[in-house]
Amino acid sequence: MRISTAAFYDNASTRISDLQSAAAQKQTQIASGKRILTPADDPVAAAAALTVSQAIDVNTQFAANRGTAKDALSLQESVLSNYTTLLQNVKTLTIAAGNGALDDSQRQYMASELAGRYQELMGIANSRDSTGNYIFGGFKNTVAPFTDVAGTTATYNGDQGQRLLQVSTSRQLSINDAGSAIFQNIKSGDDSVSVTPDAGNSATGAGAISGATVTDATLLTHHNYSIDFTTTAGVTSYKVYDLSKDPGKASAPLTSANYTTNPQTIAFDGLQFTASGAPASGNKYNINPNAQSIFKTIGDLVTALNTPATGATGKAALTASLSAANNNITAALDTALNVRAAGGARLQELDTLDNEGDNRSLQYASTLSNLQDLDYAKAVSELTQNQLTLQAAQQSFVKIANLSLFNYIN
Repeated sequence: MRISTAAFYDNASTRISDLQSAAAQKQTQIASGKRILTPADDPVAAAAALTVSQAIDVNTQFAANRGTAKDALSLQESVLSNYTTLLQNVKTLTIAAGNGALDDSQRQYMASELAGRYQELMGIANSRDSTGNYIFGGFKNTVAPFTDVAGTTATYNGDQGQRLLQVSTSRQLSINDAGSAIFQNIKSGDDSVSVTPDAGNSATGAGAISGATVTDATLLTHHNYSIDFTTTAGVTSYKVYDLSKDPGKASAPLTSANYTTNPQTIAFDGLQFTASGAPASGNKYNINPNAQSIFKTIGDLVTALNTPATGATGKAALTASLSAANNNITAALDTALNVRAAGGARLQELDTLDNEGDNRSLQYASTLSNLQDLDYAKAVSELTQNQLTLQAAQQSFVKIANLSLFNYIN
């Protein structure tokens, strides 16, 4: 077969260009350390590498979200730790205020200290994070969640929202707790009911009802009750009405008995109370399952300590107020500890997810390396082979190009 001079030059030029391109590609691969420079190098591996790269980016974002969640929960834990310390101090003062050796002026000193604790509590409840947002406002984190009302209670301006962060492919985690659940909606007394003297009680009465003890949780109804005392012919008796079923007290009482001992146990519907002192005829005590605000608890305690405990009636009222406050503070402590425990569980879960994320990151990196990283030994060997082939092609081209009759004619 006869090969024309033009075809010879074209074929040689094309082949040498291909060899030069292959050598240049190998040099680029060695310089970058990557086997796949463009999808054309290995379409299947390139597609798989893109999928793995996206998975790495998602895993990195989850790690960043977990970091944000840890910061928020750690800050909340720090604030709630201060809140717990404050409640413990208030509880200590409440117990100390029950010392019978104290006079009215000494109790007023305690009231002044408690008023300061109230303001400290307001600051804790309105704590902010590093970006200036309020921690306990729910979704309404740009407005102060609590507003003081005359130093006796507070109103809640936030909502019940819990902000969620996606911390893994299948897990969303709450990074805050609403302030209403921590500072306001606290179950009073024994975590089921609270005991308060009726506003219409006679000033001459010197009776008191202790906080409730749960004797059988299966019998609890969470109803409203009233314990009514009556004195007839020198004999004092009491009747217990279930106001949730019989608000007008038209039916027979839930239970009734004569008040013969001091103190005396009163039990009904899984609850047990201790009546003491000398209640006046017509005095009533309300048993309610209503939630109590820690602001109101401290505000009522300050009012009680500022009120002179005059005579048996005043002392009985003080005892009842201190007992109710002590029970409510205990309930607030339990609520705070439960919230802290839940936050601690979330922090622990984040640590576990971090470990899983780190392991997944290593697996992704290994997979991506297998797909696109270069085998240097193989690449250098192929580059050397390409260079030898290129040199041979160039030298043979020069020699063959000189095989022309024109060279011999000359």
